[in-house]
Amino acid sequence: MEEIDWFLSTPQEGALNTLRKLKGDILVLGAGGKMGLHLCLLLRRAVRDLGQGNRIWAASRFLSLNSRESYEEHGVKTLAGDFRDSSFTDSLPHCPTVFYLVGAKFGTGENPELLREINIEVAARMASRFRNAKIVAFSTGCVYSYMTPESGGSHEGSPTEPVGEYAISCLEREKRFEAVSAESGTPVALIRLNYSVEFRYGVLIDVGEKVMSGNPIDLTMSHVNLIWQNDALNQIVQTLEIAQTPAVPINITGPEIVSIRALAKQFGKLFGTEPHFIGEPSPTAWLSNASRSHELFDKPSISLQTMVEWTAAWLIKGGSTHGKPTGFERRDGRF
Repeated sequence: MEEIDWFLSTPQEGALNTLRKLKGDILVLGAGGKMGLHLCLLLRRAVRDLGQGNRIWAASRFLSLNSRESYEEHGVKTLAGDFRDSSFTDSLPHCPTVFYLVGAKFGTGENPELLREINIEVAARMASRFRNAKIVAFSTGCVYSYMTPESGGSHEGSPTEPVGEYAISCLEREKRFEAVSAESGTPVALIRLNYSVEFRYGVLIDVGEKVMSGNPIDLTMSHVNLIWQNDALNQIVQTLEIAQTPAVPINITGPEIVSIRALAKQFGKLFGTEPHFIGEPSPTAWLSNASRSHELFDKPSISLQTMVEWTAAWLIKGGSTHGKPTGFERRDGRF
């Protein structure tokens, strides 16, 4: 899978221009998840290509998708530990640039205490710990209320009225970074992302696998936003340019509001099969308007049609997936 990981971690010109101005080391907290490896490799490749000496540090338990070796073999320095352990967090290096990816989501539907512990309490401690750095903190478009497709989606000034304990905890996580930014003058960018996709994970895999296998597609959450993971990461790196105090939120996603029914039909044509549907389409969904990020960083380079075709080709050839459904169709916010 190294070839895929290398492809997904390609630095684009905008990210290179941002990193060209960067002084000092970069620390990625929560680097062991779905996007952490690709972010670390992108950063490492970029500073190498630029001939700079910035070291990239990856901190995580490294218990889920990727081993420490996946980082170390490409020159990323790893720090293994639990962010709930103060002895570990106290040992982390002081870096002038921090990407914060720590978070809990899946399996928390019956465990709201874990959401509070990881998404709120750890965030508060780590925001304070790195108050002297510039911080890019991952959040989610789920902090907004549901919107109609006709509305164009929530923009950064829209009401934050999250549905469900997970989304509420993510908004509370944002507030911890906002508080430190206001109190300490810490430059912060809050990344409201939805939904990043790649060959092995995401809404496209969820829908494509069901169409291919003949399983019904739930239309309850009738529309989504999508962005190719490499585009998302390159734009996220560029948000270092806009991090400020008070903390600034920025939506990262693709330009389209995507119909799940239409998406399934696209896969059906590529697979030569007719998709089956269940559920009554709701008039609203978690939808974001990313026009601001597109103005700042340009639109994503990979089109929706290309993403669908790549995903279909991957599934047709029997490519492996992470086996982790996104649960995008859930309207109760429980994951």
